[in-house]
Amino acid sequence: MDTFYTNERNVQILISLMKAHGIKKIIASPGTTNIAFVASVQHDQFFKIYSSVDERSAAYLACGLAAESGEPVALSCTGATASRNYVPGLTEAFYRKLPVLAITSTQHTGRVGQMIPQVIDRSAQMNDIVKLSVQLPTVHDADDEWACVVSVNKALLELRRRGGGPVHINLTTTYSRDFSVKELPRARVINRICHGGVFPELKAGRVGIFVGAHVQWDGDLMRLVDDFCAAYDGAVFCDHTSNYRGNYRVFPALVCSQARYSTPARKFDVLIHIGEISGSYMGFAAGQVWRVSPDGEVCDAFQKLRYVFEMEEKDFFRHYVSESPENVAKTAFLDEWLSECAKISAKVPDLPFSNVWIAQQTASKLPDGCALHLGILNSLRAWNFFETPDTVTGYSNTGGFGIDGGVSSLIGASLANREKLYFGIMGDLAFFYDMNVVGNRHVGKNVRVMLINNGRGTEFRNYSHSAAKFGDDADLYMAAAGHFGSKSHRLIKHYAEDLGYEYMSASNKEEYMANVGRFVTPELTDRPMLFEVFTDSEDESKALEIVNHLETSPEGMAKEAARKILGPTGVQALKKILKK
Repeated sequence: MDTFYTNERNVQILISLMKAHGIKKIIASPGTTNIAFVASVQHDQFFKIYSSVDERSAAYLACGLAAESGEPVALSCTGATASRNYVPGLTEAFYRKLPVLAITSTQHTGRVGQMIPQVIDRSAQMNDIVKLSVQLPTVHDADDEWACVVSVNKALLELRRRGGGPVHINLTTTYSRDFSVKELPRARVINRICHGGVFPELKAGRVGIFVGAHVQWDGDLMRLVDDFCAAYDGAVFCDHTSNYRGNYRVFPALVCSQARYSTPARKFDVLIHIGEISGSYMGFAAGQVWRVSPDGEVCDAFQKLRYVFEMEEKDFFRHYVSESPENVAKTAFLDEWLSECAKISAKVPDLPFSNVWIAQQTASKLPDGCALHLGILNSLRAWNFFETPDTVTGYSNTGGFGIDGGVSSLIGASLANREKLYFGIMGDLAFFYDMNVVGNRHVGKNVRVMLINNGRGTEFRNYSHSAAKFGDDADLYMAAAGHFGSKSHRLIKHYAEDLGYEYMSASNKEEYMANVGRFVTPELTDRPMLFEVFTDSEDESKALEIVNHLETSPEGMAKEAARKILGPTGVQALKKILKK
């Protein structure tokens, strides 16, 4: 009988990445649930396989073999209680930091707790038997495959990380009897680079640095990034929370938001990802992504992760600046992007009265040295279309990405420096959710809150949102309209003034322009300010649609047409076909 690799894709990914990470020693115990894995590695000459009927003994065999050889050793067992017998050996491996990989095969995890024979719950592990445990479900689509690739890489890298130790992979099987795959499909490899490791070569040309939410930069890091960009023809891609203000800053949200235009500048050779979670959804086409962070975690936001650099950002950029092949400053990639940004920005017309229009009129008027706090989604997106002065720092609660604490975060920040101005732009649901902090007795005169009040979660009424197709019915429960006074012109006025705020309001462009100068005055006033701006969801949606359709290209037009005809599910199916 000719037996090759199983057609179970999750098993193929695991085997491919074990080979890529140099894990060749396997101790296999008998069973049915692990046949897809064992039969596949059995015929592959890369692997050295040993047999052990007793799983308890197998785990200890792995400890001895790993300690003596200095290499990771994998275990494979079937379902039922087989994996329970690994516990003593894995405990030994945990405390000795031995790289033992326990691969426990399982039926579909939905069968857990359904009184089905030989199915046990492996979703939780004891604290001291493995460093990491991952679940590998069966692969049905591109998202499943991506998640599987990331999980396996993360697990295999953990075997050697920070001294090493045991790791668990719970591998789902469909009991396929198809072993006809002669050539093992390769899965994307992710490697981790630590101090003292071998850095991959980086060639100059179309190198982007994407900065997620980032703490304030110090001068040394800024200079290193600028030197890096000059050496490798790089550019730094930012939103308001990135806080990079060096010579290579690109503010691309307006360009990247175009529904009918895809600039060739989006294509990067390497995208270097630093910072934390960003609220900017920018679709870059990167050949590879290199993630740089002291935490060293495998975070694959762009689904092209190749390397994780577990180190400080300064150490990463310092290394590559020192390795730079020449001292000639390069700006071609930066110039290409700056030209694109200027071209699209010049096409922004006078917009309907909305959060986007407010950002258009106000962002450049913010006082030097102030801090800007933006509510998630609508406010963050709207203000990311327009630049602020170089000395303005930006923040948003993109970590948990909830509406519940934006005003409190603003007030908390303002306590750090009573002489600095702190501006907050909040939608009505976010404001009312967190309005109790407005009455906190520690609020200082350096706080200025702008409340964009459209009487609902206007995000759910935007033309591009899935809830928009329900029209006014979306207001009932999805957009939560009608709460908090239904755009009362008295509620917040009395609340703010009774709490000692200077209150302003506007319901149209003329009223807004009459008040905004006061709101952004650079001098500390005698009281905090609250500027309530009443907008309409229809105008909000129209403004967003306009800025998303400023430029067209044949490729962009074709993509938008495909999205409308095929819908999200059809687009994903087409992408999967084209990849084959």
